[in-house]
Amino acid sequence: MTDNRPAPDGVLRLINGYWATGVIGAAADHSLFTHLENGAGTAAELADRAGIAERGAQTLLDGLVSVGLVEVHEGRYHNTPEAAAYLVEGKPTSLSGFAKLKLKHMSGLTALPEVVRAGGPAHDAVTEVADNPHWEELVTALAAQSVPTATMAAEVLGVASAGPLSVLDVGGGSGVYSSVLLDANPSARSTQIDWERINGIARRLLAERGVEDRFTTVDGDFHTTDFGTGEYDIALYSHIAHQEGPEDNVEVFARLRGALKPGGALVVCDYVVDDDRSGPAFPLMFAAEMLVKSNRGNTWRRSDYRDWLLKVGFRDVSFHSAPPATLVIAR
Repeated sequence: MTDNRPAPDGVLRLINGYWATGVIGAAADHSLFTHLENGAGTAAELADRAGIAERGAQTLLDGLVSVGLVEVHEGRYHNTPEAAAYLVEGKPTSLSGFAKLKLKHMSGLTALPEVVRAGGPAHDAVTEVADNPHWEELVTALAAQSVPTATMAAEVLGVASAGPLSVLDVGGGSGVYSSVLLDANPSARSTQIDWERINGIARRLLAERGVEDRFTTVDGDFHTTDFGTGEYDIALYSHIAHQEGPEDNVEVFARLRGALKPGGALVVCDYVVDDDRSGPAFPLMFAAEMLVKSNRGNTWRRSDYRDWLLKVGFRDVSFHSAPPATLVIAR
């Protein structure tokens, strides 16, 4: 009798998907992508440069070939263009730090069945603890991920040719958005509101990029810190909405609108899902992280953002794809 069932390969690959996180994280920890970029092309050469066992180097190479981040030609290994762009240390878009961080997070997924049953974190919500050391690791690791999106925001808003601009960066983390906007416009100035430890990270990053003289920080929780009234041309709210509930986002959006000058623009960057929650893939999966780490967070729909922003008085709301995120611009 003919068996018409599909092969189990795809399901098995997904069940074992944690091995991809492990292999990529371990390879980043030992700088394998950087060594490949610098000419090491065999397990022996990588082992020598990384100070690891040749057997371990070969195992990581096999895994990286499996997930499509490394290619092998005539016995020598090379980064794929994707790995070269995003996993080589020292590049402004390098996600190697993020890969190492996610390796540490793997054990937290064992609680997911209980989290799903309860509808929220099994322990304290990580996203809602002020000055949690979690944020110091995360904002540093995520900085590179935000560079392309921040660059797109600067282009969409015409920042380079806008003349003197005042920017408010709420929960700005590493300060990467402020850094990109200030670099694009020498007449712009930016103020970031975040916790004291995080602001320290941002000041160091902006000093490295030579724009610290036009960057000011305000220490505090954005839920309670005054944004001011009619002071800013641009307000930024990046990767925060997903950790907040609907009422919280509406409240912050109303305060941000009040902080803007007439004609000013609010820029929201986040993982946004389609109205029928059929995609995109990464934002849909990210909802599980919010279930584990926050009491009310989620990946919200385009219609949610539009409704919230129109409710507080914005008149024009547009969406700009910046995979895996989306830019939402309201005026």
